[in-house]
Amino acid sequence: MIVPPTSDVLLGYYRESQQSSGVQWQYLAAINLIETNMGRIQGLSSAGAQGPMQFMPATWASYGRGDVNNPRDAILAAGRYLHAHGGPQNMTRAIYAYNPSWLYVRAVQLYAKQMFDDPHAFLGYYNWQVYVQTTKGEVLLPEGFTG
Repeated sequence: MIVPPTSDVLLGYYRESQQSSGVQWQYLAAINLIETNMGRIQGLSSAGAQGPMQFMPATWASYGRGDVNNPRDAILAAGRYLHAHGGPQNMTRAIYAYNPSWLYVRAVQLYAKQMFDDPHAFLGYYNWQVYVQTTKGEVLLPEGFTG
């Protein structure tokens, strides 16, 4: 668990990506939330994806610039990827290309909708804490936890 950039800094990255890709920042924030809790969860996924936006190495080679673990670089790459796969005109298609699961698509859409409907929702999501279910019950993972 790492300390992510501040909410203002992340929002700036999302908006920068929106300006260059056309993909609304709410979708980028929703993906970042689902993938790594806004960058708090660090490390490779079981599939080998990495960084705050969870890019596979081949995808990063095509859309990434800079460091896959750098939040700004990863968020801008996510915007480029989503744009190349139909966004912002067809976000359902773009999100499905990002992660081919209809449950994932629906989750991104629902979180993004909350942020479209209530701009303060972003701050609520940003401040979510990470809990894991263990055999002893739910455990809060504090920032700095290394497992």
